[in-house]
Amino acid sequence: MTSNERRVRVEWAGREKVFEGWWNGKGPVLLDSGSKEGPSPTEALLMSLATCMAVDIQVILEKGRVPVEELVIEVKGERAPEAPRRFLSLALDVKVKGPAEGDEKKIERAVQLSRDTYCSVFHTLRPDLVVEISVARV
Repeated sequence: MTSNERRVRVEWAGREKVFEGWWNGKGPVLLDSGSKEGPSPTEALLMSLATCMAVDIQVILEKGRVPVEELVIEVKGERAPEAPRRFLSLALDVKVKGPAEGDEKKIERAVQLSRDTYCSVFHTLRPDLVVEISVARV
């Protein structure tokens, strides 16, 4: 496996629609299409997007010497009513606690850099997916 490869394994847990996910010999993480024992695959995708962007934003703000006490990203996804029930639109709500009032531009730039340049999960999604992002310093 090269440094650019990522591999995971998913195994049926033997009950309902519950699967165990493994990565690099670690796990399990439960994924549940019924959202009872863990996130569904689509919920996990939204969490992956939020985490990817949060990491970028945190690193960019730290490099810019902008203090971050708390960083929360909430994602709402609208799915197609029929198969394949892909996401048609996403709305991300980014909340950052810690920065001073004058740091709004730096926060917005960090979000823009994540979206436009760094977030590999975002860039893996379909280019016709409508994505809205709101940003707030709290």
